[in-house]
Amino acid sequence: MAFFPTRDSHATGSIIRLKLREITQLFNSLDPSPFSEQDLDHDAEEFIVSWARELPRHHILRLVLTLDRPLSPPQTHETVGESVRHYFAYRASINRLELRNLFRQGRTSLLIGIAFLTGCLLLVQTIARLDPSGAFWGIAREGLTIAGWVAMWRPMEIYLYDWWPLKRRGTLLLRLSRMKVEVTEGQH
Repeated sequence: MAFFPTRDSHATGSIIRLKLREITQLFNSLDPSPFSEQDLDHDAEEFIVSWARELPRHHILRLVLTLDRPLSPPQTHETVGESVRHYFAYRASINRLELRNLFRQGRTSLLIGIAFLTGCLLLVQTIARLDPSGAFWGIAREGLTIAGWVAMWRPMEIYLYDWWPLKRRGTLLLRLSRMKVEVTEGQH
């Protein structure tokens, strides 16, 4: 399998080229699903995704597959294109589920973090009202305050940073699910 990315000469489009001996190299050979629902080979998927990520977002993507051997029935140029787009649409839907689960985890973590922070701050106030002196109580107050704020670390990480990469990947997968796929056969 050889991968040759190129950019189209048009200002609004980009081509990713893959040269394959046969179409089966593009798909996961262990996937028992019907052809139209088969997963792409992991290396081929990563290659397509990584090149598409580097191309300008406003460009229309095209995948050109050059095969040494012709397609065998019932595979056609159209079914290959549909299969590739179907795969990326499926990956985009999985990505949406991952993003939704991340936000659900963020909400749960936020509720737990707020409850824990509130409990810690209430204990700090209780200790302060009792006005115990000594290093131990000072450390206890500071430790509870820090522990309460540390409990907020994960929800803040999710809402500030973790969701961006998933969102970007989902947008890219949607672009790939709409790309035009062309198959050329028998060119060495």
